Amino acid sequence: MAIAASTAVPVAAPAGTAVAGTAVAATAAAGTAPKIEWKACRAFSEAALKQMFAAGQIAEFKALWARTECGTVSVPLDYGAPSGRKISIAVTRLKATDQARRLGSLALNPGGPGGSGYLMPVTYVMLHRNGNGEKLNQRYDLIGFDPRGVGYSTKVDCPDPGQAPDPGPSPITKVEAKQVYDRTVKANQACGNHDPAFLRQLTTANVARDLDQIRQGLRQRTLSFLGISWGTWLGAIYRSLFPASVQRMWLDSTAIPEFRLDTFEAGRAKATDRNFSRLAAWMAERNATYGFGSTAAQVERSLARMRVAFNAHPKTFTDLPDWVFDGVFIALASSTTSRDWPLAAAVLRELRQAQSGANAPPLIKKAFSPPPGDGGTPPSDLPEEFNPTMHQAVFCNEDTGPRDFDSAWAAYQKRLRRYPVTGEASGFINNCAGWPHPAQAVKLRRNNASLVMSGHRYEVPSPYEWTRQMQASIGGSVLTVGDDIHGSTAGEDTDCAPRIAAYFFTGRPDNGRCQGVPLPTSTEVPPLTVTDLARSLAQHTSKQNPYASNAPTRGVHS
Repeated sequence: MAIAASTAVPVAAPAGTAVAGTAVAATAAAGTAPKIEWKACRAFSEAALKQMFAAGQIAEFKALWARTECGTVSVPLDYGAPSGRKISIAVTRLKATDQARRLGSLALNPGGPGGSGYLMPVTYVMLHRNGNGEKLNQRYDLIGFDPRGVGYSTKVDCPDPGQAPDPGPSPITKVEAKQVYDRTVKANQACGNHDPAFLRQLTTANVARDLDQIRQGLRQRTLSFLGISWGTWLGAIYRSLFPASVQRMWLDSTAIPEFRLDTFEAGRAKATDRNFSRLAAWMAERNATYGFGSTAAQVERSLARMRVAFNAHPKTFTDLPDWVFDGVFIALASSTTSRDWPLAAAVLRELRQAQSGANAPPLIKKAFSPPPGDGGTPPSDLPEEFNPTMHQAVFCNEDTGPRDFDSAWAAYQKRLRRYPVTGEASGFINNCAGWPHPAQAVKLRRNNASLVMSGHRYEVPSPYEWTRQMQASIGGSVLTVGDDIHGSTAGEDTDCAPRIAAYFFTGRPDNGRCQGVPLPTSTEVPPLTVTDLARSLAQHTSKQNPYASNAPTRGVHS
């Protein structure tokens, strides 16, 4: 995926894609530096607040929201045509509590693409288990924003393609996979042509340019940045485009430096199998509880046989009529993160012993039963947390890999052979097939702007290798985290968490190591809320693109 650098390096991209720095130079020359129009922050209904927060958090949110400033900044839709169509970017600011020792402004991004960051200054301060938000807000103004295409910023929502027919129990056949591919092509063509002028400008590079417009609107010479997941890709591009504008930057769970969906899929499949080997060893140490084998190799062979058996004879239960437990379920349950191992291992044990056609065993029943009622209609003022159109457009505008069916199917078949337990959890098509706009390739640039990246040794969404590859591409320091939890340094209560605030306060690089989220030591299943395991597994079922999407998926389903 290519980026243009800030003022001197041209972009390698199709016509109409801006050269980095062009819009900034144009606005400066015209004397029209961006301005943030500050206005009263919106008031949320009690119904919305009850859906957004636990009862005990609402008062804290209201107090912080009362301190928050809200505004918008007008930016070019196309930075190659700065005098053309304009769009609005929604911005929030939570000023530092210790203004006498204020260090600057710190922009936040939670990931995506498509994730809203509008409320993040407040919600990050409220994340007390991690502690960084409250610490950082002492000396930094925390800056939130909705990227173009999301939430309160200018956006376009593609027409709902409707519910795709379920391919049925695994294993999927080539004919069924081609049908999914054809439906994906049709849906992507309809989406991409809905408002093509807008959708083809949904790129990470343009979001980075918007972020620099925010910096200028804040009248800040430099800007610090904390990004998680896709936010790390945004940060890397911003740093390449505007190195002189970076004060300090921390990226947690770092993105791959050269963007291709086929490379994403291959890297994540390898990481999934690596983490599964750790699960197998953990289960083997607790063989008296689970009974899959006393060595990791025995557990792996047991689960491989179980996956094949469940593909041949999927299990169903009379009191869970909407669920089919097939081979891909075994693959998905074997692909969970370590915090879910007690639950996943217990479910696998129950499944192996359960009689198909009878009532579900108690744990499976509890985990997969639908919640009571339908939850009602969401409040009309509930903020958008995620925009699937922006998500799809950004990935598909930047994916430079092959999108044909045969290439993806052949790669999927190789993964099935290479990873006999977890391979079936990987994707079998390119989710950008049929997207009508050309890929806008960019190239990251190495520079000396202050940067720390935290890479998680065993995680799947952003495999550790990607952090080291990103370091080789752009420089910076790397903190090695010994866990498998995506974004845990910025979001969890770990020994690693304090390092973020320490870096932003001192600017000292961090090339150390820390444990992160420890492995579970007990086989006791944590208290379940309704469908906890189903939700946990659902994040793994959307394997057709890197961060989940609207694409048809298969396996555990309802």
